[in-house]
Amino acid sequence: MVDICTLEYKVVAFDESGNKHDITDLIENFGWEENDHELAVRLSFTARNDRVSKSRLSTIIKPNCQILSYAKSGKEPFVEVARGRVVTWSCVNRNSEYTFKCTAYDDLYCLQKSQDDFFFQSGTGTKSRINKVLGQWGISLGKYEGPNASHGKKKYQGMYLSDIILAILDDGVKKGGSRCIIRQKKGQVQIVKRGGNKDVYVFESDNTVALTQSLSTEDLVTRVKIMGKEKKGGKEKVIATLNGDTKYGIRQRIYKRGHEEKLSDAKSAAQAILDENGGLKNEAKVQAPDVPYIRKGDLVCMRVQQIKGDFYVLSIQHDAGTRSMTMDIKRKK
Repeated sequence: MVDICTLEYKVVAFDESGNKHDITDLIENFGWEENDHELAVRLSFTARNDRVSKSRLSTIIKPNCQILSYAKSGKEPFVEVARGRVVTWSCVNRNSEYTFKCTAYDDLYCLQKSQDDFFFQSGTGTKSRINKVLGQWGISLGKYEGPNASHGKKKYQGMYLSDIILAILDDGVKKGGSRCIIRQKKGQVQIVKRGGNKDVYVFESDNTVALTQSLSTEDLVTRVKIMGKEKKGGKEKVIATLNGDTKYGIRQRIYKRGHEEKLSDAKSAAQAILDENGGLKNEAKVQAPDVPYIRKGDLVCMRVQQIKGDFYVLSIQHDAGTRSMTMDIKRKK
């Protein structure tokens, strides 16, 4: 576990000319977070708007300037933990005290804010489709550990790029692939397996500040009905029905078989829905001393009171000012 007593952070900014500025000593509050259903990392900080190289900080850092954050523990070297480009910029002068605030996001932010149309022919693979989406926006894909499925003909119209990519990956999971996370690391876009981190941090009573557990049947699915169209007339009919654990009643979802989709693939997709949503949603919120290297999608081990076992990180907020973090986690099935 990281020794919080020796934990250090560093914040570096690059101005419009690419000059590097270490602004750590000016920082008053700083943190970064990765949230569920979002791709981009968000960084935010408040700093004293003092003079740096004869100019105030607010005249050096402008919208689209890059911010990098680093962390280290003990004698280890600093490691980059987050980066982003300034999206919101705010300068406050109150009683002759100058304060500067910024919010920055990594390069995946443009995928959350941009819409486009895409058409894919039948037979194209998961990675190929994602490369096409990213390539048209000048983003190259690095490490790839996602599904390698063959997909049917599909048209995405007027959708956010992030939603298109997530839909492609989700379809790959339904066809038997592993669930994965899209993230940026040191400026490179990667798609990695959920829970694929080598270092799994363990949380016990002595290194956990607060823990809230929740059990829910709200999103439960216990039956999936596969629908398809008849060759003659084009009417929809039930092709197959898959049942899961109906202990909590019937919660049915419809899966529509694609025009060129094999029945075996449709059944695999229906089973994937049951595997993901067929049981109690077992989640928890954890507050603990900061481990700045933990990211969304990582696996953590909990050994606190009634919470024991491996969990996936759904979202995480790091607070450098208090050297603390908050995680929303979901039990690994």
